[in-house]
Amino acid sequence: MTFSPELEARFEKFLAKYPADRKRSALIPMLIYGQDEVGSVTDELVEEVAKRVGVKPLEVREVAGFYSMLHVGKPMGKHHVQVCTNISCMLVGGAELYDQACHKLGLGHKQVSADGFISLEEVECMGACSWAPAVQIGYDFYHQVTPAQLDKLLDGLKAGKNPDQITEVPKVNC
Repeated sequence: MTFSPELEARFEKFLAKYPADRKRSALIPMLIYGQDEVGSVTDELVEEVAKRVGVKPLEVREVAGFYSMLHVGKPMGKHHVQVCTNISCMLVGGAELYDQACHKLGLGHKQVSADGFISLEEVECMGACSWAPAVQIGYDFYHQVTPAQLDKLLDGLKAGKNPDQITEVPKVNC
């Protein structure tokens, strides 16, 4: 499988961090960044990562199947919107935000817009309970999101903007 020069360099950097008998420690970050480039965790990506970290493809598939941030076989949108509906977020409007996103985008759980630009996912926890309700778009986090802020985020995405171009809603720097 051929990757961009940037991803190849990133993979080499990950692999160089670990001794030969610990290369499997690079498995998850390689899957995440590979997924970013390929669109999902494909069979080809599984095979390539397995070869590079020195494990069986089955072991890579087991890891990919365990982590919800890895999407096996089905690409998510260029901008993947995740809305937390776990207890802390739910108590302060997370479920309503998810319903609002479903309605506004015309999408359900893990569905992708026809143009492949936006996807939506209801998630159980983002680890941001103190700042609930939380929304994540790609790698950008938004805490204490109001319905009006969610509308601005989604309207911006629907207009073709990248999340960093939507300045009306402050993102959290992690």
